[in-house]
Amino acid sequence: MADLAVYGGLFLAAFAAATILPMQSEAALVGLLLAGYPPWLLITVASAGNVLGSVINWLLGRALERFRHERWFPASDAALDRAKGWYRRYGKWSLLLSWVPVIGDPLTVVAGVLREPLPVFLTLVAIAKIGRYLALAGLTLGWG
Repeated sequence: MADLAVYGGLFLAAFAAATILPMQSEAALVGLLLAGYPPWLLITVASAGNVLGSVINWLLGRALERFRHERWFPASDAALDRAKGWYRRYGKWSLLLSWVPVIGDPLTVVAGVLREPLPVFLTLVAIAKIGRYLALAGLTLGWG
């Protein structure tokens, strides 16, 4: 039962970290790696949570555009247009930066606003998120 709580907690931390909430999951992963939990299972659980959180951002982006002119909308027209222009300029490949703090979460929202197809989105975001956790595990455990 304790293992379920550990893996569930890691999943939730990774999920929340990928949404617009200001959280990070790296410390939880490193702590569990150092505690001796199986690296491949930890990487799988953290990656699944993080990618799913990014899909939530993509869904929010798909729904968000219709509220663009509401007073409570979190971004100005100019800021949204800048984000769209940046995404159009660098395209879907910018999703490989979805793991980067501060810019990664907005990128996944803008991908939804611009209707990036879900299979392309999932592929690129999964590569980025899994790659980040693999690198973190490698650094933590001295792989290589």
